[in-house]
Amino acid sequence: MKNYIELFLDYLRAERGLSENTISSYANDLKKYTQFLLSKGVNNPFQIEKAHIVEFIEKGKREGFKLSSIARRVSSIKGFHRFLMRERILNKDVTSNLESLRLWKKVPQVLELSEVEKLLSCPNIRKPQGLRDKAIFELLYATGLRVSEVCSLKINDVNLEVGFVKVKGKGGKERIVPLGETALHFLKRYIEEVRPKLLRNRESVFLFISSFKKNLSRQSIWKMIKLYIKKARIRKEVSPHTLRHSFATHLIERGADLRSVQEMLGHSNISTTQLYTHINKVRLKEIYRKFHPRA
Repeated sequence: MKNYIELFLDYLRAERGLSENTISSYANDLKKYTQFLLSKGVNNPFQIEKAHIVEFIEKGKREGFKLSSIARRVSSIKGFHRFLMRERILNKDVTSNLESLRLWKKVPQVLELSEVEKLLSCPNIRKPQGLRDKAIFELLYATGLRVSEVCSLKINDVNLEVGFVKVKGKGGKERIVPLGETALHFLKRYIEEVRPKLLRNRESVFLFISSFKKNLSRQSIWKMIKLYIKKARIRKEVSPHTLRHSFATHLIERGADLRSVQEMLGHSNISTTQLYTHINKVRLKEIYRKFHPRA
């Protein structure tokens, strides 16, 4: 199994152009999958049956894994089996009728506009690090970029004159996302006033720099978000994707069309973007129950 998984991961790198973070997630999921199969006496792909996969998924549910984690495991397993079919290692795909398992889509948490305002006002822009953090938050909310995409942004990816940012997303796909005036203002201030101080006469192609003169990591931005969420006294379960979810939801609530939001988010399939129309309906129901006298 190990050799087949290595071939699959090489395929994801070379032909699909996936990021190392994504490949690492696939590797971890398939490692757990392989360990489970070995516990059942299955040590090669030819012995795998649909029942094994269903049992593995049920085991994850019993162990309390989040639905998003289970859904990702299903996606990793399906991708692996499709690869084995593509390479003609297997002549039957036992995952082909597991489509119904994809219904485990949890509505993501979003911030209200007032909560976004509180969060964006938290960084102390009188301090260099605070001005940098402010620029990052304004960029995240203005563009809906993934945190990993923000970390990999290069200085030449930002066009302050025209007002857009060039993003390399999943699978190496590039997209252009417009910037609002507020985000442009704080990005310009960060680039002119703070970035040279953080670099201390050194050079870097990356846009956002840490105090150690390196580009910021995903973990650094995640810690930053948690710190400011606490400071803003927002009592919601917030993830690194929360500002991205809020960006998309607020656009759709105000009448933006799905295709445009899909383009800005970098979704390859519009069905992923359609999740945000469901969020909108859920929020409308919440408002109805809260304010209607007979709800």
